[in-house]
Amino acid sequence: MQEVTATSRHYVDRLFDPDPQKVLQGVIDMKNAVIGNNKQKANLIVLGAVPRLLYLLQQSSSTLELRTECSVVLGSLAMGTENNIKSLVDCHIIPALLQGLLCPDLIFIEACLRCLRTVFISPVTPVQLLYTDSTVIPHLMSLLSRSQRTQEYITQIFSHCCKTPEHQTVLFNHGAIQNIAPLLISPSYKVRMQALKCFSVLAYENTQVSMTLVNVLVDGELLSQVFVRMMQRDQPIEMQLTAAKCLTYMCRAGAIRTDDSCIVLKTLPCLVRMCSKEHLLEERVEGAETLAYLMEPDVELQRIASTTDHLVAMLADYFKYPSSVSAITDIKRLDHDLKHAHELRQAAFKLYASLGSNDEDIRKKITETENMMDRIVSGLSESSIKVRLAAVRCLHSLSRSVQQLRTSFHDHAVWKPLMKLLQNAPDEVLVMASSTLCNLLLEFSPSKEPILESGVIELLCSLTQSDSPALRVNGIWALMNMAFQADQKVKGEIVRCLGTEQMFRLLSDPDTNVLMKTLGLLRNLLSTRSHIDQIMSSHGKQIMQAVTLILEAEHSIEVKEQTLCILANIADGNTAKELIMTNDDMLQKIKYYMGHSNVKLQLAATFCISNLIWNEEDGSQDRQDKLREMGFVDILHKLTQASDPNLSDSSLTAAPHSAFGLLIEETLVSENWTNKTVEALNSSFTFSYRLLLPPWKKEIYHRSFIQTAGTLFNTSRTS
Repeated sequence: MQEVTATSRHYVDRLFDPDPQKVLQGVIDMKNAVIGNNKQKANLIVLGAVPRLLYLLQQSSSTLELRTECSVVLGSLAMGTENNIKSLVDCHIIPALLQGLLCPDLIFIEACLRCLRTVFISPVTPVQLLYTDSTVIPHLMSLLSRSQRTQEYITQIFSHCCKTPEHQTVLFNHGAIQNIAPLLISPSYKVRMQALKCFSVLAYENTQVSMTLVNVLVDGELLSQVFVRMMQRDQPIEMQLTAAKCLTYMCRAGAIRTDDSCIVLKTLPCLVRMCSKEHLLEERVEGAETLAYLMEPDVELQRIASTTDHLVAMLADYFKYPSSVSAITDIKRLDHDLKHAHELRQAAFKLYASLGSNDEDIRKKITETENMMDRIVSGLSESSIKVRLAAVRCLHSLSRSVQQLRTSFHDHAVWKPLMKLLQNAPDEVLVMASSTLCNLLLEFSPSKEPILESGVIELLCSLTQSDSPALRVNGIWALMNMAFQADQKVKGEIVRCLGTEQMFRLLSDPDTNVLMKTLGLLRNLLSTRSHIDQIMSSHGKQIMQAVTLILEAEHSIEVKEQTLCILANIADGNTAKELIMTNDDMLQKIKYYMGHSNVKLQLAATFCISNLIWNEEDGSQDRQDKLREMGFVDILHKLTQASDPNLSDSSLTAAPHSAFGLLIEETLVSENWTNKTVEALNSSFTFSYRLLLPPWKKEIYHRSFIQTAGTLFNTSRTS
């Protein structure tokens, strides 16, 4: 060690020799000494070689040969460890090399660019350093035409330093597309490949870039067709994959239709092909993750992919790799794959999640795949946070299925590892896990009861206090589903654990989704007459205040509609309705919304009145008299004359049906329900609310409502 250090010091000392020729020879000898020798590189850095090399590189008195050799040595030092890179960056190597690019000598420019490339591709280098000086990017663009080496190095720097939408915008505004597009037909494979990678990072989630790319011509050929050619089987795998990523990102950004032949017949099959076990681990990972991203929002692409090359079964191999009978003979490759096998499992979970996000048949096919549910359960407790996140995403996707909630999820008791995951996880995992829990707490899920018994209410209430809006939404959403058709004990526990202060804090939450779900929870709590009366007897004053504030504030139609539905539920209580009848200000608000221009608000307000004037309930005559005195006659008369079928006389008899979806909501964390699923849900629900009438009361209500309205408003209409 002492000998190595002494030798290293000798190299550094020679950099300070007064003879320029000896300095040059010392730099050349240093270059030869550090090649492939990380220990020597580290010693030279510790002994202060970097500041001296940078000084020599920047001195105008140094010969071009010396400056070039200095940049070569610095580039070699940068090829060592990450600590080497950090030391170089701390010595301000990047500004020095960027300054060197102003020199007219091409060989020196290429040496500086090669060193810059090596520094910037390291994950420890702050990419923002490329954008600090606004003159750097346009100068790099101007250097693209100098040589194939400058083209390769600059495009590689761009592809590694384009990390944010702001970076994309800077490169786009300085002509990246028109300057880099011609490089796609360069005779150099390295240049074509780096240019392709550039376009993939530029197009990612960027509509402006993607919409521009779709119209670009390269030697008379549309850029999208150039990408298609690059996906052909005779091209290198790296090129096929990157071209598929470019088209995927352009499609997701809306520049290419999902039913375009270049997507359905070229990109998708190419990505499925990458998932086969003939490919390297990293290729299979990248192929699966890109395919998952491509088809995530499109059910038709999901259906096509699920029937292409037995993809669902093919992905099962991702969990068996490398196997004991693996064909891998390269020990280094086997060691690499063993260390990175978790990435395959992560990619498989992601792709399964995307495949099963909409179609019931695909979900069934996934759950019937060999040991699939066991693999998901195991994935939820893996050491890799990325695998756990991907596994819970897959579980969330499958939890959108009524059938799977009732069968596979129940058989494998997936709620247990899910609950464990919720106890201690980062926010990104918590968001997905709590979304899944929302679905497991639906009325028809067999998991609901054991989850309730596990003491989940406190956990969910704590989520509503999170700084993350997504976690607050999921916490209150799960409580809303839990409260649906719950007994008084469960509702009481929710109210006790959540606390009235937190409940009303959520009702003033700046996030509309949080507010909507809190209103949904309140509606579910205020169901069944005895429950309504009990809750309103203890919290009625605060609830009425909250309702008043929401109706008076600037909220969306949807928020006010939900709030009026809560009033309608309160109006269905035996004693609770008096909180409305004794509040003239609230009655005036209901009257106002009955005359509102929005039909949904008119209908919801009308339900409030219909519950207050129910003929068969005590005190109905007094309530009818008061409403008549307050001028509700004219407003209801106008509603019976309304042209909208939901408010006209014949549809008043159908109002309970119209309110079916309005006045109670127990929804899945998904917008992708088929009509068949919705019908199945509707048929499985037995509502205990008056507003969503039980079967025995529907016909009575239909007849009685019109008769009551006729009595109250002196109309002659009958059912």
